[in-house]
Amino acid sequence: MKPLLAYAQLVRLPNTFTALADILLGALATGFLSSRWNWFWGRLFAEDTSRLATVGQELRSWTVLVCLAVASTLLYWSGMVWNDYFDLDQDRLERPNRPLASGRVTLRAAFWFACGLMAVGLLLAGLADVLSGQYVRIRGVPPEQVSDAFEFVIRWRSLPTAAALVMAIFLYDGMLKTTWAGPVAMGLCRFLNILLGLSVVNLLPPFWGWLLAFIIGTYIAGVTWFARTEARASNQSILMGAGIVMLVSLVLALTIPALALETTPDGEPSRFFPYLLAGFGVYLGLAVVRAIKRPDPKRVQPAVKRAILGLIILDALMASAFVGSIGLLLAILLIPGIILGRWLYST
Repeated sequence: MKPLLAYAQLVRLPNTFTALADILLGALATGFLSSRWNWFWGRLFAEDTSRLATVGQELRSWTVLVCLAVASTLLYWSGMVWNDYFDLDQDRLERPNRPLASGRVTLRAAFWFACGLMAVGLLLAGLADVLSGQYVRIRGVPPEQVSDAFEFVIRWRSLPTAAALVMAIFLYDGMLKTTWAGPVAMGLCRFLNILLGLSVVNLLPPFWGWLLAFIIGTYIAGVTWFARTEARASNQSILMGAGIVMLVSLVLALTIPALALETTPDGEPSRFFPYLLAGFGVYLGLAVVRAIKRPDPKRVQPAVKRAILGLIILDALMASAFVGSIGLLLAILLIPGIILGRWLYST
């Protein structure tokens, strides 16, 4: 059990559910899950099911979602491992209890573990694209060759996004983490993870999809900036600046319901969205303000933990802007994150 515990700490297991929330947000915002639900009820109650997708097609669609969810999780874990891999010298001074710094996981094992996670994550993203492929009619084929009039077309959407995410992970962990661009690089990682979720329908994201990814990416950039010196006394000005960045992301989020109505025919934004978003801002802001007033690890680290797990709440709120209050069910992912967080560090 001890080796498993060390690896669970290495990948920040409680935070895993924030990556899953991003993928499910994409599945809800694009109407993917709504289509699956409509198919299920159609098969149960519709008299004419000839126009509905076959069971095999539906299973393939669900497999695409599972592939992306697992790929996102594995890539997130790899990013956490690389984070400790490149920070080993600093962790030996500031966080000697971390798995690598304490020697519970060897550097060699961490290297191959991270490489394996990335490789499998990329393979699953590619598999999602292949499973989303379709047979399309070839134009200009003579009638007598009708049997050869179709070709299998794969639109590569998920794999390039996952590959870009891998590059962003290395960019952050290996090069930019300690520079002014570090928070931007981390925000880019989350931006790409949202796009990975949106790729579940195998289409290029519309404008609202890019904006959605930008909002979540900006929020995480602020959280990363806020957490830069969480292990020691923090600078109040830096904490204030990071808090403002997080606030800007929440203000931008207010535009999402209008875009959902304009661009999504079946969009049903929750009427409670602005109030819930404001409530989330207060919930997060209280911890941030306490940390700014006394910027020591005992105040800053709980605020960082709240902000990280708060991403699940933000994802749930964004989902409710597209599918109504039912999107808030995404917040259920908070429960395992909080429970695991009692035994495992999330920062």
